[in-house]
Amino acid sequence: MSEVDVIVGELEARFDDLSYGHVRAWKDAAPGRLAIGCLPVFAPREVLWAAGALPVFVRGAGDRIDTVRGDAFFQSYICHLPRSSLELGLLGHLDALDGMMFPNTCDVIRNLSGIWQDAFPQHFVRFIDPPQTGERASATGYFRAELEDIFHELCTRSGRDPDPAHLAAATADYRVARQAARRLALARLEAPWNLPADEVYLLRRAGDAMPPRDWAALVDRYLAAAAERGRRAEDRIRVCVVGAFCEQPPRALLRAAERAGCYIVDDDLTMQLDADAIEPTGEPDDADPMAALVRAWLAGGRPSAVRYDEAGRAGRALADRVRATGADGVIFAAPSFCDPALLDQPRLTGVLDAAGIPYMAFKYAENTGQFQSIREQAGTFADSVKLWGAA
Repeated sequence: MSEVDVIVGELEARFDDLSYGHVRAWKDAAPGRLAIGCLPVFAPREVLWAAGALPVFVRGAGDRIDTVRGDAFFQSYICHLPRSSLELGLLGHLDALDGMMFPNTCDVIRNLSGIWQDAFPQHFVRFIDPPQTGERASATGYFRAELEDIFHELCTRSGRDPDPAHLAAATADYRVARQAARRLALARLEAPWNLPADEVYLLRRAGDAMPPRDWAALVDRYLAAAAERGRRAEDRIRVCVVGAFCEQPPRALLRAAERAGCYIVDDDLTMQLDADAIEPTGEPDDADPMAALVRAWLAGGRPSAVRYDEAGRAGRALADRVRATGADGVIFAAPSFCDPALLDQPRLTGVLDAAGIPYMAFKYAENTGQFQSIREQAGTFADSVKLWGAA
């Protein structure tokens, strides 16, 4: 068995561990350690890590469990993510976690935070609403107060002193992780035939529940092993996948799209640890790392459907991203009933139309997949781009 096969096997074992045994092992290795679950799309990773808590993104159960109890809490016309996440909690799969954070991604996740607080009163439960206003002064003060409150409460729970030095060290740790994310993104652009989309996805999902420097080392180990494959490029188009930032598609869907004639060279599947995220820096106030974190958040990063785009730059940013990655087109892949992703599509496709960039769109659910239909759509899209340069 090759080294890359060994690594992928390790990644699959992590992915399939619905009870987060590796997180429990990390906690048991030292007293006072916490693990805090985070729903997509945002969590202040540096703040949690500085407080002695491992951020653990919970992205549902996919097609690996049947959702029964979770369905009882929600109506039928919403996405699957909150149902299967709640199912995981009610079945005890999330007992390794000491709490949960719910960002204001959409109405459904906001409502899930209240349900979670009732179902798990012993947990640290926090709904966090990142600022949407462009009025920088009020946003800075508000967001700083929110993050400091989280930092101090988690430090109290972990028994750690809320020292800014811990926050500076955590920021440095996640800088290492983001640098690794950039190396992974670059390698994917240069040789996507050596880095299949479902493997890259497993690797990035591993970063959802690992200490940042450990994950960076794993990325480098995978890149070294994948480079030894020596695969040859095939006649496929290069695409960016957009809209899958919250509820995750089944891995088989990613494989189906690539086998239909596409190399996925960029996506927003796990956008929290983005390769193009703006780094918090200690300059010019090294003594105040919290200020650096707040500035980095307000400065932006990749525009997304879950953040108010006051400047109207999301469409232009997507078109620029397509050109920068050398992509031939865009695949809009959104979960059924995902209001942020589906409502965002028209303004994005309008810019792509104006720029002459071809695209296609389909919907999916985390626990089902009309893979044959999706594969046929993706194959038709790839053929039309190769033949005529447009879908």
